[in-house]
Amino acid sequence: MMSAMDAVRTIELPRINSPTGSITPVAGGDQVPFEIRRIYFLYDIVSGAHRGGHAHWELEQVYVAVMGAFRVVLDDGRERRTVELNQPAIGLFLPKLIWRELVDFASGTICLVLASLPYDEAEYIRSYDDFLEVATR
Repeated sequence: MMSAMDAVRTIELPRINSPTGSITPVAGGDQVPFEIRRIYFLYDIVSGAHRGGHAHWELEQVYVAVMGAFRVVLDDGRERRTVELNQPAIGLFLPKLIWRELVDFASGTICLVLASLPYDEAEYIRSYDDFLEVATR
């Protein structure tokens, strides 16, 4: 049986180098496996902070450490895995129904998040117990 964790993967984003710097262009449905409906970023993250601590019913996301580094602790209700992000041309794709916690932020980290849906509070599963009930059916 395929689990949601099987769909989690890193994505190599394009990197165009020049003598004056690099650029990483990203298009929904091309470099990421969904049309991008929302973009946001996390910054000024307090030392020792944990972000996330939820799952989504349908939303898919790609996390990118555009500056600095952090770890993403992933849980599908059966398996836990940790992925470190520390390169601006590497994204982490998360399908729906994956519990995520963002931890161990380096000072000055900026985390870019590409999302498949607009913000909707009803889309969040904020209780780990509720998540386990759904994820382990």
